[in-house]
Amino acid sequence: MTQPTIICLTPVRNEAWILDRFLQASSLWADYIIIADQMSTDGSQEIAKKYKKVILIDNPSETFNEPERKLLLINEARKIEGPRLLIALDADEIFSPEIFHSKEWNRMLESKPGTIIQFRWANLMPEFKKYWSSEFIPFAYMDNGATHDQKSKIHTARIPVPKNAPILKIQEIMIMHFQYTHWKRMQSKHRWYQCYEKITYPEKSALDIFRMYHHMYSTNKELIKPLPKAWLNEYKKKQIDITKSNSGKVFWWDEKVLNYFDEYGTTHFSKLNLWAVNWKSIAEKLNNKNKLHYNDPRKLSDKLIQHYLRLTQKKSKKKIIRRIDRKIKSLVQY
Repeated sequence: MTQPTIICLTPVRNEAWILDRFLQASSLWADYIIIADQMSTDGSQEIAKKYKKVILIDNPSETFNEPERKLLLINEARKIEGPRLLIALDADEIFSPEIFHSKEWNRMLESKPGTIIQFRWANLMPEFKKYWSSEFIPFAYMDNGATHDQKSKIHTARIPVPKNAPILKIQEIMIMHFQYTHWKRMQSKHRWYQCYEKITYPEKSALDIFRMYHHMYSTNKELIKPLPKAWLNEYKKKQIDITKSNSGKVFWWDEKVLNYFDEYGTTHFSKLNLWAVNWKSIAEKLNNKNKLHYNDPRKLSDKLIQHYLRLTQKKSKKKIIRRIDRKIKSLVQY
């Protein structure tokens, strides 16, 4: 069987904090790394250009649209002739080092065209001592030219997922997810996600938005495991320090949220959990001249409901909490 060309598909927007680390690690296994850069202003393009395996393409869209950017990456990959294995990773994701010795990697390379390959996330926690894992997620596809038809603009499949396609679940190799290693950066991203959901899907309840974007506070302690030292050490042997990053203190999502405040008004977002940070201070750091307009718009009822949501997030999957949540949504349209 002809060995497939291994192509990594990665969308990028202001990922300089971790992009070097990602490209060093991905260059160990990928034949090509396609980077679709969406108007980065932090030097991400310059970093990408340093790597021989990178094919850098432009994503000129001013709006966030996941299916659009994924199709851009897939179409570029399909310009490469011959059998192709598409592996879709974000810049904050790196394979665990089992990739270098597990027989599962060869099983994946030998899978039939049209096979969906699933991995589990290993969500690394701050200080790189613990992690929790996810369910199986489709990250790779042995390409057969299938269409990538996704309707939602957010949280869609990264690769084609045709109905009735064979599925290969990879058990040993995991995908180390670095999003939660920098907690403040993650919080900024999730504040923006909440605003995007409110604007894009106005019918979605603020309560459901809260539960979705605070899931990291409700992780079952039994699922949290010690981070294997080998995961760090094996990359160190290859001169890659996967714990190193440079994230900064102000994040580009904060500026986007301030732009939303300017466009829609802060009251539009009063039911979202955005107000634990000082937006005036953030605006000042970003040289935003409208800083006087970013006062907390919440009513007492909003604060009380959000307080309840924070207190119950760890127990949010219990029947009694789900029942109370439904009551709140029906009674006050939260």
